[in-house]
Amino acid sequence: MNNIAIIGLGFGAEFIPIYQRHPLCGEVFICQRNPDHLKEVAAKFHIDEDHQYTSFEELLKNPEIDAVHINTPIPIHAEQSLAALKAGKHVACTVPMATSVEDCKKIVDLVRETGLKYMMMETVVYAREFLYMKHLYDTGELGKLQFIKASHQQDMDGWPGYWPGLPPMHYATHCVGPALGIGRFEAEYVSCFASGTIREEMHHHYNSPFAVESMHIKYRNSDLSAHIYRSLFDVARQYREAFEVYGSKKSVEWPLIEHHPLILHTAKRPEPEIPEEVRATDFAERLPKEIREFTGHGVYGQEGAEHLSFTQGAGHGGSHPHLVHHFLETINTGKDSYPNAVEAANITLTGILAHESALQGGKRIDLPQWSFREA
Repeated sequence: MNNIAIIGLGFGAEFIPIYQRHPLCGEVFICQRNPDHLKEVAAKFHIDEDHQYTSFEELLKNPEIDAVHINTPIPIHAEQSLAALKAGKHVACTVPMATSVEDCKKIVDLVRETGLKYMMMETVVYAREFLYMKHLYDTGELGKLQFIKASHQQDMDGWPGYWPGLPPMHYATHCVGPALGIGRFEAEYVSCFASGTIREEMHHHYNSPFAVESMHIKYRNSDLSAHIYRSLFDVARQYREAFEVYGSKKSVEWPLIEHHPLILHTAKRPEPEIPEEVRATDFAERLPKEIREFTGHGVYGQEGAEHLSFTQGAGHGGSHPHLVHHFLETINTGKDSYPNAVEAANITLTGILAHESALQGGKRIDLPQWSFREA
């Protein structure tokens, strides 16, 4: 069993009782800069005082902590991941991996150097809808996979700090992740176009005026490509993390309105394809019985105070216990879970480089060799 430290107790607090109940987890430590919030969360989940930290740096000095699960703001993901790896801790980090090509490479290099485990905690690739589509792919029910489409549209007005003006593709893992993850594919190169403009007062934050970014991904060692689009501000659209797969035998499309069923199309040649509505199960049977219930509800905010990302994201598709389970299996067995450091870099860089392509009018940009698994 391994002792886990959860860093950041906004969205991160959702994971505390899942770790506490998981049979592969030892003791749970928590870290939060705000001491009042730290005490509040600790009291709620009965965490002893010597397991509470307001300093990430001090926490890393504790030899009893085997791994950290980072849930802090996007700009410090890379910094904290690197510090934890240097301190000898395994790392799980919420998305994205980093905000620059250079920092992604530093993490990949350090994981290779230390032999420690890194897992990017991308919710969508463990959400029930994705697991359903991956099951169809893995069992051959889709037939030959012909095309993939994904999107993530969200209204980030009112979100604090670094969010205003963020280029859409700088936070694209929720749509890139499933597009690559269904077959454990890798992006070889991207081309991206921008469309529309956000309010002028947000342009200067990232020197980006774009309302929508729309990219195509060419898959490595495959005849597949994918179309992905993303918006964050000044686009009237209900929250939607959509992922669609088109196969020769079956295809699955995302509903246009949240909480509606998926649409499954089945080929009945020479008759027309037959559409039907389907609802994915939670695949809870893949989890230890102690944490299966968490596929169906949040944990920290059961009284109606969930983190905004959890409520806007439709509960993240029941992914949290799957993420915890796979990370704990990774550090207990030594076998990587998806996405590991190289895979996380490929996913994250797809978005970062897509924005660079948009700045250059859709120019093709290749992903670096070190973001491929066998490199």
